[in-house]
Amino acid sequence: MASFILRRNIVSRHFKKPFYQNKRNAGYVVLIPEIGEDAEKNALLLDNGLPEFNDVTIEKCIASISKQSMEYESGVKQVEKSAAECKNAFVEIFQPLEKLDSQLELTWGVTKTLYLGNSSLMPTKSYLQIHERAHKARSSKFNSISIFQAAVNEKNRLKDLTDEEQRLLDKYILEGRLNGLDVKGVKRERLNSILTSLQKEKNLFREKVNFATKAFKSTISDEELVREFPESLAKSMSVNNDASKGPWLVTLQPHIYEPFMQYCPDRVQRWNAWQGFVQRCSGYGNKELETSTILENIRSLRQEQASILGFETYVDMSMETKMAGSIENVTNILDSLLESARPVQDIELEALQNFAKERGLNSKLEHWDIPYWQRKQKWSLYNFDEDKIREYFPLPRVVNSLFNLCSTLFKIQIVERSNVQTWHKDVKFYDVFDESSNSPIAGFYFDPYARQNEKIRIYDDAGWHVSIRNKCAVTSTQPLSALIFNFQAPAEGKQSLLSFKEVTVLFQRFGHSLRHLLTKANYSEVAGLSNVEWDAAEVCGHVMTHWVYDPHTIHAISGHYNTEEPLPDEIVQNLHNVRRHMSGYELCKELYLSRLDLELHSTKTFWRDLVRQIWPKYNVLPFDKYDSHPLSFTKIMSEEWGAAYYCHLWSKMIAADIFSAFDEARQGDEDILAVGRRYRDTFLATGGACHPSEVFRRFRGRDPSPHALLKNLGLPKKIVEE
Repeated sequence: MASFILRRNIVSRHFKKPFYQNKRNAGYVVLIPEIGEDAEKNALLLDNGLPEFNDVTIEKCIASISKQSMEYESGVKQVEKSAAECKNAFVEIFQPLEKLDSQLELTWGVTKTLYLGNSSLMPTKSYLQIHERAHKARSSKFNSISIFQAAVNEKNRLKDLTDEEQRLLDKYILEGRLNGLDVKGVKRERLNSILTSLQKEKNLFREKVNFATKAFKSTISDEELVREFPESLAKSMSVNNDASKGPWLVTLQPHIYEPFMQYCPDRVQRWNAWQGFVQRCSGYGNKELETSTILENIRSLRQEQASILGFETYVDMSMETKMAGSIENVTNILDSLLESARPVQDIELEALQNFAKERGLNSKLEHWDIPYWQRKQKWSLYNFDEDKIREYFPLPRVVNSLFNLCSTLFKIQIVERSNVQTWHKDVKFYDVFDESSNSPIAGFYFDPYARQNEKIRIYDDAGWHVSIRNKCAVTSTQPLSALIFNFQAPAEGKQSLLSFKEVTVLFQRFGHSLRHLLTKANYSEVAGLSNVEWDAAEVCGHVMTHWVYDPHTIHAISGHYNTEEPLPDEIVQNLHNVRRHMSGYELCKELYLSRLDLELHSTKTFWRDLVRQIWPKYNVLPFDKYDSHPLSFTKIMSEEWGAAYYCHLWSKMIAADIFSAFDEARQGDEDILAVGRRYRDTFLATGGACHPSEVFRRFRGRDPSPHALLKNLGLPKKIVEE
């Protein structure tokens, strides 16, 4: 699941201004040599089974992926020949396909790792060439009518299937149906045309948003305005790469825009950045970057796609790959959460207004004021500032404590292995052991530090997990992955120090990776993160973040980099208060975006009318008539989160409920280590080999409830009891 998303999160191409004037419907063709000079077998693999990162070149990657893609497509055709008369699809079809996947996925994973870990070795253009070729090849098995029909026949023939076998068949059948393999004649031709047009529109939407984001720039020369900025922010903004020396450049890049809105004391500067952010692609500025028409085209094409495939709306189609199962289940939960959060938002913003007024704000709070005063209030109430507690979270201590926690809970050992080839000297490699064997059951690379002009920075720099290789019993291969972050590097003899937010990011990404590393599934197609429903894909990462709010864990992972004194008790006690600070406001924002996404993909109402219609239900502050945020909502329009944005919130709800089992064990008679073993044996071990609703029931003994999430956020329970 994670790698599937990653492949679609990448900017597709760069362009010049005339593109919009003259080539609105122009195609984009990537040419790759089908056979390269270095396309020898296993060109990227060493004898120890790990990638040969020291000798990886763009040419080698392109040559390998070209050769492997051709072999993959040829192999699929061979499988198709035997599909019609096969007597055992698992032996005659799925096992050969697993073998084909093994080499292609490894090369693809290495390429993605290099792209995110050192883009100077793997530039965007080169990565896209490799990505497009590999994706085209791998898609061939899901576009095969004979393989699809063989899966249908096998499911009808066999009754005593294991969970994993059932899920494997279901995946091939669902992928085939969503690709329209059971659609015939004119409808099939129209569907192919829709998919082609849809991809072009999504690419164009993404490109215009990226261009508009990069186009905005504002300069600050007054050093008094940046006096309270974190050093990392001031340095990133400085045109001289010197925190203390300006001028400083304001941009809409997330790692600049978000902290700037929190720390800039100048209201006019904040307004200027905010209006630039929400008016991207609106047409109020550069008409050539307007995306309103594209957005409506995407909505229309998706609706027609769903209709041809037999669904009433695109949302109904989306539910086929979700744990929730139906739009009714989703809206019931979202509405219940809103019932608790909306009244609290009223109280929170009134308190924030009074707080700001006492400190000199003589007008009503506006959208561009909230992040700044929210941060100030948090500091005033809880003496808490993300940047000021870094000294208590040196990276080596946090990492060691994280590994120790996982060792205790899940009965594993994480051991660093030296003399392993990597893409940078700062990258480390770890083997994962458990009680079942003296040999490693998995391995992962850890690349912690930001490197200017080398690493990709997207969204909130929440880190990347790359599934380089899946577990596969057919090929006897173990899971391999990479964890890539943008933490501050050590400087002047001082260790890398993490903010509390970065600590939670580290825990989240590592918790996410455990699902990949500790899987016990046999087929790579359903192992680990593969085939996990979208609204359950982030669950394990969120479960791990709950541990950073546990007092025992905080004392273990914190220690002043000079004195080793743990985080002061006052701050530890306030961590829950910090998490709950303005939680009604924050939850309502997520609920609004989730509902907006669902409405955009289930109705025909013009997007701006839709926003005006639902905005007051979720937001206390009035809607600004120039606010055009849907026109830059790339997650749902150009990425793969259309009719799926709610998944982020759903995963948090499931994770909170899971972690409450650990809380209950601590307060009751159950051994907390027994809960850890049960969690590993269910969520971490099964991955995509069992439906997450069933996995949850095996772990909790009941269906999910939002109560734990509300409790964590300090919100009242106004939910109808099950």
